[in-house]
Amino acid sequence: MTDEDQQERVNSIDPGIGAIDTAADTAAAVDAAAPGTSAPGTSAPDTSAPDTSAPDTGADRHPPTGAMSAERLAMKALEARLLGGERKLRRREVAAGAGLSLLSARKLWRALGFPNFGDEDVAFTERDQAALSTVVDLVRAGKLTEEAAISVTRAIGQMTDRMVVWQIEALVEDMVHEQGVTDAVARKRLVNELPALVDALEEVLVYSWRRQLNAGVQRLAVRAEAGLQASEEGREGDEDDAPLPLARAVGFADLVSYTSLSRRMNEKTLARLVQRFENKCAEIISVGGGRLVKTVGDEVLYIAETPAAGAEISLALAEAFTADEILPEARVAMVWGRILSRLGDIYGPTVNLAARLTTLADPGTVLVDSMTASALEHDERFVLIPQDPENVRGFGEIKPVRLTRGRGKGLVLD
Repeated sequence: MTDEDQQERVNSIDPGIGAIDTAADTAAAVDAAAPGTSAPGTSAPDTSAPDTSAPDTGADRHPPTGAMSAERLAMKALEARLLGGERKLRRREVAAGAGLSLLSARKLWRALGFPNFGDEDVAFTERDQAALSTVVDLVRAGKLTEEAAISVTRAIGQMTDRMVVWQIEALVEDMVHEQGVTDAVARKRLVNELPALVDALEEVLVYSWRRQLNAGVQRLAVRAEAGLQASEEGREGDEDDAPLPLARAVGFADLVSYTSLSRRMNEKTLARLVQRFENKCAEIISVGGGRLVKTVGDEVLYIAETPAAGAEISLALAEAFTADEILPEARVAMVWGRILSRLGDIYGPTVNLAARLTTLADPGTVLVDSMTASALEHDERFVLIPQDPENVRGFGEIKPVRLTRGRGKGLVLD
């Protein structure tokens, strides 16, 4: 067994935030937090703790002689602003300051997705310690269990990681287009341009989170029971998805011939196509009152709270891609059923059936299953055309139904 394997085994049996952080443990950890020492209860230096930014090369501990370049000065100023000050703390000092064992601190850092640091790396600021204390206090106050705290923290880490990558690439692309510079030059200039945007981006982030949290509570708590009751019609109670807690219309839209198209495109053309695809999907799904769960390459997964809302979104997506002069047509499928929502994604037979139906749809069309067709059959906004039965892997024989537009204009996009 390697040293790393042994350390991982120790992590797996760590009693957790609440169990190991007694007052005595905390006091001992504070006493032992001096540079170069180990916290009580550990037998070897721990080399797998994290941080939010670039590895410490030693330059901060031993500044080079002579004046720093303008680029490095700008980067240090930006880092100090984003991290809340200069890096002055080692990981054991941060954990001790929060009254936490290093093993428990590492659980939270790993949940946030931070990279590793060693005992001697001066890699943290007082803001790192404050953030750690905030999460720990929720557990100690009994507002969150340790498991819930780690799960919620992981959600924050994964979502913000994807968000900042998206934002940085968008800013770089804009500079390339507007300033007429190369990609490499734009990435260097970003360090100087970003400080003017930080406060505004942070304000919009918090605003959006509050709005999304309010909407999420409505969808996932307040209206959840009503959705299940609405999904009872036509069911016998023994369906595979019957135990799942949420009723949703689940849809997929898949671009036709995307793989062959992408092979013939250069970097800029492919980037424009992907961005156009995601923007158009996000707009239509949002206007239709649905939620874009995720995009994977040439495919988008979305949900809506009612079969009618899912049908409107599905038809609007198929029509939009058919009319688009740049994007290829899309195959679309939608199924009304029950799902499990976890980790920002959705799971269950309903999701799998919608994915299978997508592969059966002709370009520019929308398919639903017979159960979904039954839920829509009395709505004059939709026309349902039964198709030949198909044998679908994992589901046996199913009866797909083609969904087309009936009365009404459908979704109205600005």
